[in-house]
Amino acid sequence: MESRSNVTEFVLLGLFINQDLKIICFTIFWFFYFAIFLGNFTIIITITCSHLNQQPMYYFLWHLSLMDLAYTSTVIPRLIRDLIAKEKTISFNCCMTQLFAAHFLAVVEICILVSMAFDRYVAICKPLHYMIIVNRQRCNTMIFMSWVLAFFHGITQMLMVVRLPFCGPNKIDHYMCDVKPLLNLVCADTHIAGILVIANSGMVVLITFLVLVASYIIILYNLRNHSSEGRRKALSTCGSHITVVILFFVPCISTYIRPPSANKNDKEFSMFYTIIGPVLNPLIYTLRNSEMKNAMQKVWSKNVMIFNKKHGF
Repeated sequence: MESRSNVTEFVLLGLFINQDLKIICFTIFWFFYFAIFLGNFTIIITITCSHLNQQPMYYFLWHLSLMDLAYTSTVIPRLIRDLIAKEKTISFNCCMTQLFAAHFLAVVEICILVSMAFDRYVAICKPLHYMIIVNRQRCNTMIFMSWVLAFFHGITQMLMVVRLPFCGPNKIDHYMCDVKPLLNLVCADTHIAGILVIANSGMVVLITFLVLVASYIIILYNLRNHSSEGRRKALSTCGSHITVVILFFVPCISTYIRPPSANKNDKEFSMFYTIIGPVLNPLIYTLRNSEMKNAMQKVWSKNVMIFNKKHGF
């Protein structure tokens, strides 16, 4: 990566300074990462091996779970390592790669959440045309466009930072390489770059969040025409989506809508969409969803029976 920087590596200061707290958090974050892997892997296998794979909502959920696994894997393993490592350095190129990967995967997640909201809107507001509007070809197109948009966002963020001059301080006050903490280390005027961050990240998540809120208000308004059983089922599904949207978007907005100089509590806000949200997502989408619970019981019971038969138990 071509750069005007004299800095070849950065030091990630991480979350905490207290050594005892670091050891406790090392254990907690390992547990979180295991829970994220197990929960999302279970969802992926369940949807793949059941009839749910044919339903657009679960098709999008399959991709969301995959993105959760990929996104957290760009952040948490490094965070866990740095909690007990003496050297917390990360090379310039690795830092830029993490920045690109995190923004790329986060925007794919955002687009998938929008797709899921669109799916619910059509299912509830235009039920007679649901299978025509939300067909598999259109679902594939929406996923493909998510990846394209995310790539352009991620590469724009990375190229903006990689061209800036880093010629002195190299300590990043964060547990990951992100645009805002990196801008604080640049030895040049970053006013324009700060505006671009707010425009490219802050306004994108804010506008997307408002669109999602508006769509769910319309959905809830249209539920008045449904039966009590239909309302209960739709509210359960939409409630799960709304919870995930709030956990992801509100901390993102709090982080990126402010200028780079106002980075107080950014690390704490980031934990919600990089760790806490992905930990809770599998629970939200399974415990509140009877279809997922039934499918999980059938798929895993069948796998256990096959395993027992194969090994003569």
